[in-house]
Amino acid sequence: MKMKKLLLISAVLFLGLSTIQAQKSAKDIGFEAVNMATIQGQLEFLASDWTQGRETGTDGAYMAADYIASMFKVWGLSPGGDMEQRRMSRSFRRGGPPPAAPKRTYFQYFNLVETYPGETQEFSVVTKNEEGFQSIDFNYKTDFTISGGSTGMAGEVPVVFVGYGLKDDDKGYDDFKGLDLKGKIVVKLSGFPGHKAPDSKAYAKFKPEVAEEDISNRARYMRMYGRRGGFAWARERGVLAVISVNPNSDPTSQWVTNLPVNAEINGPARSSVRKSLRRMGNDLGQASINFTITQRVVNELVSGLDINFDDLEKKIAESGKPASRVLEGKFIKFKTTIHSSMVRVRNVIGVLEGKDTTNAIVIGGHYDHLGVRDGWVYNGADDNASGTVGVMTIAKAMMATGEKPEKTIIFSAWTGEEKGLIGSGYFVDHHYDYNILCNLNYDMISRNSPGEDQDKKISMTFTSTTPIFKELAEKHNADYELDLDINFKGSPQPGGGSDHAPFAKAGIPVFYFMAGFPPEYHQPGDHLELVKWDKMLKIVKLGYLNIYELANQDWK
Repeated sequence: MKMKKLLLISAVLFLGLSTIQAQKSAKDIGFEAVNMATIQGQLEFLASDWTQGRETGTDGAYMAADYIASMFKVWGLSPGGDMEQRRMSRSFRRGGPPPAAPKRTYFQYFNLVETYPGETQEFSVVTKNEEGFQSIDFNYKTDFTISGGSTGMAGEVPVVFVGYGLKDDDKGYDDFKGLDLKGKIVVKLSGFPGHKAPDSKAYAKFKPEVAEEDISNRARYMRMYGRRGGFAWARERGVLAVISVNPNSDPTSQWVTNLPVNAEINGPARSSVRKSLRRMGNDLGQASINFTITQRVVNELVSGLDINFDDLEKKIAESGKPASRVLEGKFIKFKTTIHSSMVRVRNVIGVLEGKDTTNAIVIGGHYDHLGVRDGWVYNGADDNASGTVGVMTIAKAMMATGEKPEKTIIFSAWTGEEKGLIGSGYFVDHHYDYNILCNLNYDMISRNSPGEDQDKKISMTFTSTTPIFKELAEKHNADYELDLDINFKGSPQPGGGSDHAPFAKAGIPVFYFMAGFPPEYHQPGDHLELVKWDKMLKIVKLGYLNIYELANQDWK
């Protein structure tokens, strides 16, 4: 009798639990799959020393890519990359059975050109006037360094000052207006208009959304967004070379060879050879070179012209207007040689096929970082192991729903972001047969900016002509009590230095989450112990909720 009662009670409990489970929506079941153990377990490996900083093209990056692909497989995604390459078997060549049909892989492969400076590096400032000319020759890694470029080059080229190298139609600002830059060398200021003058008109217009207490951090933030992407504006305008000037700074601290540790950057002195990676195009003009110069080179460059870059910074800050101009009579004579080799790299792509197999949503984040420098591992826990884990975890959640979404979802981990948005740019140009509806980008989703009360503050950059991105984020943040303080930054075509930019440039709507801009950005100290786990978990949950709705409702 007691056994029958126990069985009856068990049956009632089972039916009750089944009823509760049946009452849960597929969306909520997926939401519960986004949990702390999942993000911690994945991030602890991806940001470990075993992956060696995940620099593009290295063994550490290959290990990281294999791990990401294995997690895509564990969660149940289909391979979304290239077909496997197979050699013809000997038995088939001898009349035996044909080999099995090649299968699709989780990897999208492509080749990059790896370059670094050769033995010859020359740089001279030439001043020409009616009386003749004067040439001052400077020394490599004493007065200048050079990076970028895919081939050796030499020339004697006019020089143009282009302010901050900034064009923003929304704010009515254009440093390039009226200037012919093709085949020229341009000089640009580092930072952004007004970054040294928080009370200025220009600062009010261009200030980035980071802590008000930290001017240097704001400047670093803006320099990041100017340089990541490899000065695309220079390539587009046919610029031969870019010289970045930061008045009153001393770049020589980066060139010393006898210091094992540089306290200013919380890590090693960057004395090792720096290599560049880029896609090989058919046009040599695609790759401009970059010079870094000392103050005495700057002084020679503007001598006799009544130009002072300190004064120009103040003038631009006060007026909020460009001050670009040709440096009349000034030329730069240079010669550079390049060593190069080909490097095989890969994006990681998994697919959740929807009922509609043509139209697809792309979720992505870059898995690469800076690698190992002078024995220091740049783990990049926040930048961007965190965003990659976000992508993998949303894959887990969508599979946990048990449903086939209306639209196909492509889950991607990009390589080469730190080298100039290479992996995402390659995918945009080679996205198989899909029609891409939108892109969710995760980059640096686990840390705070400096300052107080930052635990809830995040930013969402989005295509303003697609307001549903903001509407869904606001709705889910409230309905699921995530309690995030979201700074929405909308524009018709969002730019910047992260992997949403190639999609936006191609006319694809984007939305992009970022948690903050910490002081350890691009430093060896970007470690797991600094991660804000609760904040990261909420950002991943919000991304999942938005993607679920976008994949299952008609909005475009």
